[in-house]
Amino acid sequence: MGVPALIVAAGSGQRLGAGGPKALVELGGRPLYAWSVDAFRRADHIDRIYVTVPPGLADRFTEAGIVTVDGGETRSHSVANGLAAIADADDDPGMIVVHDAARPLVSPALIDAAVIGLDSDPELHALIAGSPMTDTVKRLGGDGVVIETLDRSELVSVQTPQVFRTEILRRAMDAGDLAAATDDASLVELAGGSVGVIESPSGNIKVTVPGDLDLAALLLERDR
Repeated sequence: MGVPALIVAAGSGQRLGAGGPKALVELGGRPLYAWSVDAFRRADHIDRIYVTVPPGLADRFTEAGIVTVDGGETRSHSVANGLAAIADADDDPGMIVVHDAARPLVSPALIDAAVIGLDSDPELHALIAGSPMTDTVKRLGGDGVVIETLDRSELVSVQTPQVFRTEILRRAMDAGDLAAATDDASLVELAGGSVGVIESPSGNIKVTVPGDLDLAALLLERDR
């Protein structure tokens, strides 16, 4: 079984202070997005890799074997563009893996486990990576005062990769508010889809601010 992967790499990198696209920031001597591409190449259940890129900058994404797609106004718009490109290429086996290039330490094992997990459970429409919450989480009112303390045993911090049955993801995006979506799984939930969670290892960090980039570099050096 081989399914297409869509790596979302069209972000501006403003919070990172990169002065350009986040996906092209150097990490360990390579552009950030290249680490995710490597992991998906090594995954047993991935056979095509699409990368959404900032419009007009496709020539700067030079990893071999990838298909570049112009990104959109928001992350979910970029995913919608990737889905359209996959459909145009008649490249849809029924599932797709979506991953953020900002998570460069994703492992091939996690990618494969997510694909296998969704394929083996016909009741699910999506299977997403997540990690248990370890901090106490409180909900605030509009005045900044705590309303309640949430039961963290019922909460997970959502990550990527996220694996979807392609048709329901496409329908959810057609019906959903792409500008407001924080992740693609939320659109599937709103469309009535069933979303499961697979536990992600602690190293699957997201690079958002400069300190995250430093941590990613240390973790990569440790694992070499």
